[in-house]
Amino acid sequence: MTSIRPENKQTGLSVVEDNNMQRFKDILCVVVSDADNKAVIERAAALAESNQARLTVVEVIDEIPPNLKSGERSLFPEDFQAKRIAGLQKELQERVARCTKNIEIQTTVLTGISFLEIIREVLRNGHDLVIKTAESGGLLDRMFGSDDMHLLRKCPCPVWLVKPNSATAYHRILAAVDVDDYYPKQELNARHALNVQIVEMASSLALSEFAQLDVVHVWDAIGEMVINSIFHDTSAEQIATYVAQVKQQNEANLDTLMRAVTSNIGQDAQGYLKPQTHLIKGTPRKEVPALAKEIKADLVIMGTVARTGIPGFIMGNTAETILEQLDCSILAIKPPGFVTPVTMEN
Repeated sequence: MTSIRPENKQTGLSVVEDNNMQRFKDILCVVVSDADNKAVIERAAALAESNQARLTVVEVIDEIPPNLKSGERSLFPEDFQAKRIAGLQKELQERVARCTKNIEIQTTVLTGISFLEIIREVLRNGHDLVIKTAESGGLLDRMFGSDDMHLLRKCPCPVWLVKPNSATAYHRILAAVDVDDYYPKQELNARHALNVQIVEMASSLALSEFAQLDVVHVWDAIGEMVINSIFHDTSAEQIATYVAQVKQQNEANLDTLMRAVTSNIGQDAQGYLKPQTHLIKGTPRKEVPALAKEIKADLVIMGTVARTGIPGFIMGNTAETILEQLDCSILAIKPPGFVTPVTMEN
């Protein structure tokens, strides 16, 4: 592993120098071969600079299969892989040096299956953010490639996928939260902690980007359809009253969340941000992508996991459906207690 030393050490934007705003301390930036990685390297470097965080830039390449036939093996000298890695390491250093000279950046080349090696690097060195260029996937993966979807499902730390050719600066950041209170009590605590983390992270990034912050919660009156289809003697006025009560409770829950975030990040920061909240009736899988498109969000920040503490129970269907529809950069966060199914051995 090599490093590039800065010419001038800078502390970044003053608006994020408060300790509550410094979200990341050890960032892993992943570059993708045959892609324009300049934007993701520059964004990772700026984030590391403003957070005074460590930054490692890696590239993952395939291993040469050990079971090659004798004729095929003769094409690859014994030191071929070592020379290949050394060449890529030099290219990676030069690429990083062209993007920034303000901070020290570690670079390394990993070999193996891309998403597995990235997650193992996180487990091995305790990175608290993975940021990479989003790959273009097939019909099922839409914007994101299969490695990206694996990271979204299984990486233990937040994953930030930067849309290729995205704007240098973000103008609109959307934080999607779930403040419904019909979950089991033990899950409510985890979901509240995740919601706070989402909005705090969105606030930090909105401050550093001088961006507009939007916070959305999509709600539904679950009993409304049942009442309409089964209890025919219920009046329209009674149903409207029930729906209004559900909406009022969701408004109160969203307000409680925003007050908790204000308490954590400070009244001055929240006053500067003036976040716009959206309380939308419907289904998250439809309304969140629609709102992101309507407001032209550059970045959507959201949680991805349906249950906590269960290895292999990776991503909720709603989250996955939302992610498949988004056409912007995304930052996906796991809740407290998430356990990745990936180990250093498997």
